[in-house]
Amino acid sequence: MCIKYYLTPEFLSYKRTFKKHIDFFGVQNGGVRKLSSKLDTLFEALSVVSEGCHIYLCDLKRDYSRWSKNAVEYFGLPGEYMYNAGDIWKEHIHPDDRDEYSGSIDDIFSGKSENHNMMYRSRTRDGKYVICTCKGIVLRDEAGNPTFFGGCIKNNTVLSYTDGITGLRSLYGFMEDVEVMRNRKLPYSILLIGMSRFSAINDVYGFNFGNDTFNSFGKLLIERMGHLGQLYKMDGTKFALISWKSDTNEIADIYAQIKNEVAHDFVVSGEKVVLSINGGLVYVNDFNSSRDTVLSCLKYTYYQSKNNKMGELNIFTSYVGDSSRRYIKMMNVIRNSVADNCSNFFLCYQPIINAEDEKLKGMEALVRWRNDDYGVVSPGMFIPILEQDPIFAELGRWIIRQALMDSKRFVEVYPDFLIHVNISYAQIERGDFITELLGILSELDFPPENLCLELTERCRLLDIGLLKNQFSLLKRHGIKIALDDFGTGFSSIGIIRELSFDTIKVDREFVRNIDSSTTDQKTIHFIADLADAFKAEVCVEGVETDRIRVVLGDFAINSFQGYYYSEPVVMDEFSKKYLSDN
Repeated sequence: MCIKYYLTPEFLSYKRTFKKHIDFFGVQNGGVRKLSSKLDTLFEALSVVSEGCHIYLCDLKRDYSRWSKNAVEYFGLPGEYMYNAGDIWKEHIHPDDRDEYSGSIDDIFSGKSENHNMMYRSRTRDGKYVICTCKGIVLRDEAGNPTFFGGCIKNNTVLSYTDGITGLRSLYGFMEDVEVMRNRKLPYSILLIGMSRFSAINDVYGFNFGNDTFNSFGKLLIERMGHLGQLYKMDGTKFALISWKSDTNEIADIYAQIKNEVAHDFVVSGEKVVLSINGGLVYVNDFNSSRDTVLSCLKYTYYQSKNNKMGELNIFTSYVGDSSRRYIKMMNVIRNSVADNCSNFFLCYQPIINAEDEKLKGMEALVRWRNDDYGVVSPGMFIPILEQDPIFAELGRWIIRQALMDSKRFVEVYPDFLIHVNISYAQIERGDFITELLGILSELDFPPENLCLELTERCRLLDIGLLKNQFSLLKRHGIKIALDDFGTGFSSIGIIRELSFDTIKVDREFVRNIDSSTTDQKTIHFIADLADAFKAEVCVEGVETDRIRVVLGDFAINSFQGYYYSEPVVMDEFSKKYLSDN
């Protein structure tokens, strides 16, 4: 391996800073304990400002080192403080690169060299090798004796912390700074702001003009929000602000001004451009919650603005303070439960009844979570936020597996029995979802034709071509698909027309007053005719009373679901009711 020797100005500044503090503290005055305390403070400061680097500092006399926390976590090291760290680190270096590394480190400790500068491959916590550049220098005391060896390790596979177009901190810098803010334990706000339908500008004006528009919007944010905190260029057409200087009201006011300006008075290269923006705001004052939990809450809040509020700023929960803090803390506990093999989660089941003979036709699996501090928490409280988190896939797999295991004995008694499992759009868009699903079915020896996946009309957020392909593959294996909560969204009729559903589930809102509302009666009649036109069955949810059941008997309904027959119950109770006579 050919190694080019150089020291960047940034690295030379580290050298000057280290030496300045060592000369100031002095190894003779104060002893080892005082020196270690002072250097710990310096080390922590350098770890914060050393963007994209893993810092290390070794006491040459004792061969005792401290490594930055990000290095410990990323590479899976034993801890921040280590004896004989050189040999420990050597085990992480690719076998083909170790000899050169060992020679360089031996030269440092023997006094033959004062500089370490090389590239090698190093193994991360998950077993992958990444290319690193490691630089180090020997620091001497006033008497000229070698005292410390310090430097940094740069992971060359990590993308830049600075966006090349806008000059703002990048997504990677944002992720790092959120962690820094969490460690500071001071309240702060995060704003995620992005543009909708930006591709239309590229289509009309061309990509060069689109880039100019994007840069002009970034400059506008810097001009209006730069004083509030740190701005970031995120993925796609999104930006973020981390603010520790302003309350949410000031951020909300400036957001409203920007939203109005880009919709009416935004000019790029002499052309008036109309932009639509969306914004989500999270106020953070719980510092035990993980970065991933905070970001999931932020993304959920942003997409609420984009999909349901026409771009109006959406603030996490109805107001900030104790309510949002408790919510974020709860979400952190729930997220940790997912990571802990889905502990504290359980399923309840609600029967689906044949409308013709009122016999059991199937059941819907409904996830719940509980612990001593928060009691039982319904899915509406945590699913929308967990959907924004990569960890959601793990919970989805657990729900499917548990529901299929619980359903096997019903399939043996009722050959046409259907277990309905709710599937998020976040699951079905994953490329490996169907492969995983088929693997679980095969592992449990569960017949695919007895499984029905329920999707809400929020699946409209996905590419229709992707959905068609996924639906076609699922149906090829005999799996059925239902459209849940029909009528509550924006484009359910279009989805029915484009996609082939086996069942249309009518939301409870349409039957609550079915006995007295002619409008609701006509709506149910229309839905039944619509489903028949597309060869789909109709299941009505919200059958709460005998009167509702009787009125619905006059319509072409295939199945009922609601509290009139049973509330959602745990499997033991469900089995006692429906398997006791078999």
